[in-house]
Amino acid sequence: SFADLPGFPKPTVAGHAGRMLIGKLGTKDVICMQGRAHAYEGHSGEKLAFSTRVLWALGVEILTLTNAAGSLDQEAGPGSLMAITDHINFSGVNPLVGVNDDRFGPRFPDVTSAWDKDLTAKLMACADALNFKLHDGTYLMAKGPNFETPAEIHAFRMMGANAVGMSTVPECLVARHCGMRVCGVSSITNYATG
Repeated sequence: SFADLPGFPKPTVAGHAGRMLIGKLGTKDVICMQGRAHAYEGHSGEKLAFSTRVLWALGVEILTLTNAAGSLDQEAGPGSLMAITDHINFSGVNPLVGVNDDRFGPRFPDVTSAWDKDLTAKLMACADALNFKLHDGTYLMAKGPNFETPAEIHAFRMMGANAVGMSTVPECLVARHCGMRVCGVSSITNYATG
């Protein structure tokens, strides 16, 4: 339980168990976090960065992020999955703000390739092998907790977003700062308004 891990922010969202599962998937060592902290819960950037930095300190090299998101594309409806190929941070939240801790990474990390192209290609190949349509696109993070207005969704489409949610970007930024490779999948739960 996150409650047993000093410093871990406790999720308050229904369905987020707040547990870290550690084990094996085949021959690979894996850690699965059931839940995460969100900016809309009132957590600081430092708190949002903490769990990802703990994963890095434990030796995690690849971080696979998942989220629930609203679709901005008619062809990717509820029940679809979308591989994240890029993101737009519209949340005003960046967990790297503040004094840089050089143990984790450089002051100005490059996120040109925030979402690892090789890992994303492997996700797409797995989906193809399973004859499953895996969409791909740009994920936009809004801070929430309210859902977006029709005008915001219209603007997000014009900005090039394919899905919108309230998480994932802080973890990606922290992971890239630490030198971890990142891939991600959005579970499309609804069409965005408008």
